[in-house]
Amino acid sequence: MVQTDVASTTSTTRGDVGAWIFRVLLVAGAAFMIYSWFQPWWSTDIAVIKGDADMVLRPWGVEAAPQVRTNIDQSLFQMPFPQVFAGFMWVYLAVCMLAIAAGLFVTRRFRLGPINLSLAMVLILLVGLSYMMAVGLALGIGTLKASASGINFLGKGVYTDPGSDAKLKMVSDLQIGYWLSLAAGGVLTFLGLIRPLFVRKPKV
Repeated sequence: MVQTDVASTTSTTRGDVGAWIFRVLLVAGAAFMIYSWFQPWWSTDIAVIKGDADMVLRPWGVEAAPQVRTNIDQSLFQMPFPQVFAGFMWVYLAVCMLAIAAGLFVTRRFRLGPINLSLAMVLILLVGLSYMMAVGLALGIGTLKASASGINFLGKGVYTDPGSDAKLKMVSDLQIGYWLSLAAGGVLTFLGLIRPLFVRKPKV
């Protein structure tokens, strides 16, 4: 009886240590996501404008230099209803952080058909996968909008202003934030998948 109690106590202690290790890893993953959020995803340099990043793509929209906003139709590079879109993306970030916070301590499980799933694992996976999808969608939407304007989203391009027929040479590249965001989404997805290795299934 004593040996059984000791073994049970040891197992519980190991389970608690594993859970706290996972929580530390998850907090680090959340910090990585927040850091990547504030890094530029894409930028373009227009030859006739001073500076290297005349338009910068961030998760909440495109930031443009004053000369760009004044002389180029903003609908060519901004999302429809840019203020609404920006607000939506900030709400998305807040929801992701709340989901990760819930994933730290929630132990509830639910059934999806024959599969018994951990709610915390699902929340973490949704955050990681959705963040990677957001990065991919940004690239896809940017490519479509650039093609509609007759320019390249990546690499060298020439934009012809429809009003003055002036030609503007530009060079566009993906920035470090794009790759960091993909990595952050991948890290969170990986953490969601390996959660069962650290956090034991609660006893019923």
